[in-house]
Amino acid sequence: MTSPLVEILAAQAAETERQGRPTAKSLQAAREAGAFALHDRTATEAVQLLTELARGCPSTSWIAGTSLTGKIFSRRAIGDVIGPDALLAGSGTPGGRGEKAFGGVRVTGRWANVSGCEDAEWAGLAVLIDGTLSWALFPTRDLRVEHTWSAAGMRGTGSHTLVAEDVLVPAVRVAPLDFAALAGDMVLFGLTALAPVVGATLGALDLITAMFASDRKPYLSAYASMGESPAARTWRAEATSLARRAERTMLALAAAGPGDHGLDMSGAARDCRAAMDLMLDLHGASGFAESNPLQRYWRDVAVAGRHPHINAFLAANRL
Repeated sequence: MTSPLVEILAAQAAETERQGRPTAKSLQAAREAGAFALHDRTATEAVQLLTELARGCPSTSWIAGTSLTGKIFSRRAIGDVIGPDALLAGSGTPGGRGEKAFGGVRVTGRWANVSGCEDAEWAGLAVLIDGTLSWALFPTRDLRVEHTWSAAGMRGTGSHTLVAEDVLVPAVRVAPLDFAALAGDMVLFGLTALAPVVGATLGALDLITAMFASDRKPYLSAYASMGESPAARTWRAEATSLARRAERTMLALAAAGPGDHGLDMSGAARDCRAAMDLMLDLHGASGFAESNPLQRYWRDVAVAGRHPHINAFLAANRL
């Protein structure tokens, strides 16, 4: 059984991907569920909600996760200066430079891959000011969006480029960015990338469960249904085991708190990708039809599962 939240987002997911940003219904459902106020929840509560969102729409979940990360950056550097349930887009890469001016700082720069930037009310962006790494909060209406996002998966995140052209940021919305103060948050930042991957895998598993409940049978076999086939049951069981192991790992990391958990996190992402391959085996070539949501989950998992926070190669490289 899926929740009403998952059903709403799943019904909107194809349109979200087509238009390259969440639909108004998806954003409303996410906001009403508290997805843009996750900075006031425990890590476990946050990843559980992000996972639930991703069962219906991984892109909407991803945007909520990046908003959480940006709000934590903002809280650590500046304090709570924006609305508790406002959607924030952000980037920790110092793509801009600031010059001190009367009343604040004038900023010019470009920041790529800013998820949710077309729908966010605020943008939190890293800026270099006199050589000091700083964090600045902008109303997104003061910035320009360049439509540069074109990827095989997570298409609905609208992770475009934000551009600032001599924008004055008031002094109360600019402060030095101390990564040492964020050390205790790094695991949560990684989990905001992992939870959409786990949720997408569980969403795909929902589709497989529905297929087993249908009258579909294995191609060119004597079995009357998928459930009668020992091989099909084995593939489904292995996919389920991998997906659930990834979920357990994620929740254990959320409960564990700070530490070097890169390999565990990337291992969970690899479990999700392996589970998706098994599920596509069960569907066969029809799973890749553009009308089949399974291929959208597969593409989203393949792309998001290689984010730097959860990329297995990068985790191994840090050993």
